[in-house]
Order: sequence, then C-alpha cells, then structure tokens
Amino acid sequence: MIGKTKSLNFSSLFFVILFSLIINSYVFNNLLILSIFLIFSSISLIITKYGLKIIKQLNLLQNIRYEGPSLHFNKKNTPTMGGIFIILPFLLLLLIVNNNFDYIGISLLFFCTISFLIIGFIDDYLSIKNKNNTGLKSSEKFIIQTIISFLFIKLASQSNYINPLITISNNWDIDTNIMIFPICFLTLVGLSNAVNLTDGLDGLASGCSSIVFFGLGTEIFIKGQEELIIYGLISYAMTGLCIGFLKYNKYPAKIFMGDTGSLAIGATLGSITILTDSFFTLFIISGIFIIEALSVIIQVGFFKITKKIFKNGKRVFLMTPIHHHFELMGIKEEKIVENFWKVNILLVVLGIVLKINL
Repeated sequence: MIGKTKSLNFSSLFFVILFSLIINSYVFNNLLILSIFLIFSSISLIITKYGLKIIKQLNLLQNIRYEGPSLHFNKKNTPTMGGIFIILPFLLLLLIVNNNFDYIGISLLFFCTISFLIIGFIDDYLSIKNKNNTGLKSSEKFIIQTIISFLFIKLASQSNYINPLITISNNWDIDTNIMIFPICFLTLVGLSNAVNLTDGLDGLASGCSSIVFFGLGTEIFIKGQEELIIYGLISYAMTGLCIGFLKYNKYPAKIFMGDTGSLAIGATLGSITILTDSFFTLFIISGIFIIEALSVIIQVGFFKITKKIFKNGKRVFLMTPIHHHFELMGIKEEKIVENFWKVNILLVVLGIVLKINL
C-alpha cells in the first residue's frame, strides 16, 4: 500500500480503495459493489482522457487568482470544468436507476446534483469569459444554493425522507426536532462549498471525494436497510468516477474539476446523507472538507474581530483554506495532498468503527 518513501500516490490510493471494495463485496455478499466501482472508474478514466481534448479545443482554461500562492501561477491555462466528466455519467446512472425503480429519492438526488452542476458551470464559464478567477458573486451563489436547498429539503420532507431522529447507532438516536431542517441545510450548502474550498491543490478534492464516497457507501451498507442499498451502490459509483478523474487531476494536474465538479460533488454527498440519515458518519468521514471550510471561517472571523478591536486585522493562518497555509510553510503540494488523503482514510476507518461498535 505504501512504498519505501511512505507516499500515497494515485496508484496506491486506487488499490487501497479497490482492495477495500473487494472486502466489502465479500462481507456484504454483493458483487455489484466491486463491479459498479470498476465500471464507473473506467468510464471516468476514458471520458476524461478524450474529453480533455475537447476542453482544450473549446479553450476552457483556468484563470489563477493573484492573491493566491505565487507557486500557482504556472497552473494558469490548465483546462478546467473537468468535473462535468464526473457528474454527467453520474446523472445518467440516476436516470437509468430511476427508470427501473422509480424512487422519489433518486429523482430528488438528480434534481439537486444537476442544479448545483449548473451553478458551478455558470460560475466557471463567467470566470473564463471575464478572464479572471471570479464568476458569480458569493452572495449570488449563496442565494441560488439556498433556494435549491430549501426546495430539496421541502420535497424530501414531504416524501418522508427527513426524520428528526438522527441515528447514531441501532440503540442510540438524537431527537433534533425542528432543528433537523437547518441541519439538512447546513449539510447541503455547507458541504457543497466545503468541497469547493478544498479544490485548491491538484488531486486534493477528487482524491478526498473518492475516499468519502467509499465511506458513505460502506456506512449505508452497514445499516442493512434494503431500501437504502441503491444509495450505497450509487456512492460506490461516485467513488469510481472520482478516482478515474483523479488519474488526470493528480499532481501535476492536466485538468481541473472547477466549480462545475466541486459544487455538484458536495451537493451529492449532502443529498445522499439526508436521504439515508447518515449525518453522524458523514460529519466524521468528511473531516477534511469541514476543516478546510472552518479554516476560512476562523480566518475571516478573527481578522474582522481584531480589526475592529485593534484597528489592524490579524490572521490565524498564513493563508486559507488551510492547505495554502501548509504550502506557504514550504511543504510541497503533492506531499500536502498525500497527507490529507491519509488523514481522510483514517477518518473513514474511524467513522466505520464507530458505526459498528456504538
């Protein structure tokens, strides 16, 4: 799993996930677990390889913010919006599943994923058109995300997918009462933006996403509820799609996923979590995404407070999201990404162990 240099590269991560899925296929007696991963990782690998040429032909190239680390300037003009090669096959899968099983939850998942895909696509397109790294304003993006999230939560609640009792284990539930609705909103919008913030180093968001979707799929299978198995399989499909894309997104990246991918990936994670009541486990296994988002909140909040008190804003980190803090400390980009992957794997192990033993 880890070579002489104790590094976790793309091949190592792929085989760690593959080996884990082989075990899951045996434990849960379901060969679809391994099959769906292999199928969709191959699909993602192939369409990203050939789609990369189309992206270049369309001149959809990344702009770099000048306030970011100077080392990133050489990433300018890297093809972007590659997340479409992850999300489109996923949406096709949802259509196939819905056509055969007619699940309301699958329709809701499709609605949420494609809506956040469109937000990300517009944001990326405007950034490219304006020749800078600013597309939609943060306020505009948040308002649209809020409207979509409210609609998703309302429809999910009417279809009895939202339960105020958050399941921790078979013998332990937390009654959130009406607080379940802001929790759902925070899960959906917060996670979408958290994945977006994490997408700042080559392979960081795509690698962590593949790990988190694996953890989410495993958590759903552990529940043992027949009606939820389809969401576990869908999560494993996303594991494959993210890992296939990672082949071309790893350092040095040949293509970026852009907001087109990151916003939709986060929304998909949040949607599946809400539909399957997987909040407890998700908050553990998504630790990297949450830490990335919290680092920004802490930095901005501390700066504003100290500026108001001392008339001169102070910072907690050298730069946020926190992966940039480590960059400015002199740690190589690929090493930061590898270490974040390792932490994410440990968080998934922790989440699964707690799920089994609580």
